[in-house]
Amino acid sequence: MRDMAVRSSPWVRGPVWDGVWMLNAVWLVPLALWLAHGYSDPSASPLAVLYFGLTALFWLGHRFGSTWLAYCTEAYRPLMREEPIRFVVIPLLVTVGCLAVFLPADDAYPWTRAERVVAMAILDYAFVTYHFAAQHFGALSLYRSRAERAGCVQTRRLDRIFALGVGGALVLVAEVLAGSAAYQDLWVHRWPAANWLVSNQEGIRISALLVLLVATVLMLVAEARAPRRSMPRVLYILGLATMVAVALETRSVFLFIVLWTLTALDPRNGARFPDPGGEPAPAGGALRRAFHALNTRPWAIVLVLAVASVFLLPFLEVEVNQDGGTYYGDRIFGAIATGLRTSAWVPVLVAAGFATGFMHYLLDRSVYRMSDPRVRAAARGLLVQPPAAIRASIEPAVAAVSRWPVTARR
Repeated sequence: MRDMAVRSSPWVRGPVWDGVWMLNAVWLVPLALWLAHGYSDPSASPLAVLYFGLTALFWLGHRFGSTWLAYCTEAYRPLMREEPIRFVVIPLLVTVGCLAVFLPADDAYPWTRAERVVAMAILDYAFVTYHFAAQHFGALSLYRSRAERAGCVQTRRLDRIFALGVGGALVLVAEVLAGSAAYQDLWVHRWPAANWLVSNQEGIRISALLVLLVATVLMLVAEARAPRRSMPRVLYILGLATMVAVALETRSVFLFIVLWTLTALDPRNGARFPDPGGEPAPAGGALRRAFHALNTRPWAIVLVLAVASVFLLPFLEVEVNQDGGTYYGDRIFGAIATGLRTSAWVPVLVAAGFATGFMHYLLDRSVYRMSDPRVRAAARGLLVQPPAAIRASIEPAVAAVSRWPVTARR
């Protein structure tokens, strides 16, 4: 009875861990609004300090989370060996392709380097928009699996529609209305309906909010009627809906960017990794043993990736288009970061920035492709927690629940 209660936990790691990493929109959105309250320019509010700190610590940690899973965990080592094209060949081709785009001089191609950067930035924007929407679907699917409803086709379909529609399409609408889409003057303003969009912004905003409300209510009603309800799923749905609602309503480009990036670029790698109890011990090798020591301590992984994020910030931030804004690497490394952006290494650093971004999208898809039984085996710690790994943290609750009638517990 007790083991059954442990295995049926709807949380990935527990309410506190999930609340910090997986369900961060629930607390980040109110915190962001509170910090920006009373300031006509949110970029001059305490929110800017929070954004700087979280971006420096977790932006690149998030980007390299799936890379760590693929290459630094024992759980995924068999999968990487069986799929060399997916995990080795394609990432190498992406890296070589980015170098081939950005290293040649202006006169090597019909397009200058600046034009190539713009084209790749627009392509990256399309990928990242879908990527974040797919992440929302993945999180909902993960919690659906934890609630033992992985086989429910109808719920899976609703999750996909909600994630792609709310976390993808409506976020795109909010970005276009806020004017924060990548180089949108080069593509949005060329749409046949561009003038209509400009003259009907308020109507579009209200319509989008109504669509959001209906979609959210339908998701919550479906969850309330489910045979095994999931509080984490309810919180995730509400968190995503709140973030999109604020993004649609806000008139501040900075506030929108903060909400979108902090709730999507969180260091969710901390909640992604297989449970420590599901990470097998390495067969040998000092480096593999060192990685194993980190993989069995989830907070240690977050710490390592946070430190790496800070030190890599001035190198990979060269690729980011700040449009006259502040480069956060300058605040930490000063003249070193400034010098990198004017050095002969700029084409290489820009290529590295785009390559790591594209590989992040690809590897995320590869390591969380739960339709593949081999991926499910590697990520079994996410899908089913070994009872021994979490029993100590919930022993009192399990003891109390064990005294309830069976029907009440279900």
